[in-house]
Amino acid sequence: MQDFTPFSGSYLPQDVHFLLQPVEMEMTPVEQKEQLIQSGTRHYSEMLSQEPEPTAWHLDLFSQALDQGAGRLAREVIMLAKALIERFPQTPVVLTSLVRAGVPLGVMLQQTLRALGKESYHYGISIIRDRGIDSVALEWIEARHGTEGIVFVDGWTGKGAITGELTRSLKHRAGYPAQPRLVVLADPCGRSWLAASDDDWLIPFGIMGAPVSGMISRSIWSETGLHGCVKCDHLAQFECSRQLVDTVAEYRHTLNIDAIPACDWQPEQKAPLKLKSEQVISELAEQFNISSVNRIKPGIAEATRAVLRRVPDHVFVRSVDDPDVALLVYLAREKGLTITEAGDALGQYRAVTIIKKVL
Repeated sequence: MQDFTPFSGSYLPQDVHFLLQPVEMEMTPVEQKEQLIQSGTRHYSEMLSQEPEPTAWHLDLFSQALDQGAGRLAREVIMLAKALIERFPQTPVVLTSLVRAGVPLGVMLQQTLRALGKESYHYGISIIRDRGIDSVALEWIEARHGTEGIVFVDGWTGKGAITGELTRSLKHRAGYPAQPRLVVLADPCGRSWLAASDDDWLIPFGIMGAPVSGMISRSIWSETGLHGCVKCDHLAQFECSRQLVDTVAEYRHTLNIDAIPACDWQPEQKAPLKLKSEQVISELAEQFNISSVNRIKPGIAEATRAVLRRVPDHVFVRSVDDPDVALLVYLAREKGLTITEAGDALGQYRAVTIIKKVL
């Protein structure tokens, strides 16, 4: 088994161990990266663009989102933690967060499970669309904990691509159920094993990158060993990973935890969500003659990140006056993008970004 040293980024060591290999690599300009991805010349996981510094406006909106959402985060993390305790009464919970979006939720779950007296462990590992989960990292976890208590953690689901990737990755691995145990905060498309809600809401860590994810880049594909990452030291002054989890922990201390129920996420809830999500994606693909649904990024978090990291073409919002899409609208206007108010045509989503076809 490959020898490596887990690290914790800007988090505390007891909160998470990243099973990634820090690397250095040349940055690829965003426009060039998009052309290489869409042409099939390079896979997105083989390149990184330099993550830009958040503007003062971006930082202000993050602070507002955290102020408004910390109470909800604290309550919903408790609901998820209680549900995990119910589902694993005798087994330690092994939180396996999917880098990067799953890590902040994983840290909050780790802290909450610990506060509730439940034995748990937390790791951050890579999963890459079309290429699967980091098998070296997963084998490292399995060797220490077995598979019985492993749950995979992501921040939210957009259209279910990661659920599909997890299903494919685990299909031939012993010890996993047919449906991956994927835990998320918000699941508007009905594709997770456990979710706190089906709302498309302004999750504070959904609108920030490295500064709220332990100060690492998204993961980089490696064929021979651990997947890699770049430490984003150029963003050190904007670090807010600890601010996020500490703020939520402070709220948790003010709540009557005994009065908060475990979240109830039933199969009958998921079927209509999945159907409606597929309908929205299909209609947008047909309307804009999109052959690859990877160019459609539904949900506030995915839509915002696409405008920040990719070459977007069009932004749809349910309402341009919705405060939860204020950052998305601001960024889209800064880039001169067309913003369309789509109302109920977006179904359960409050925002969708379409990536520009550059070839």
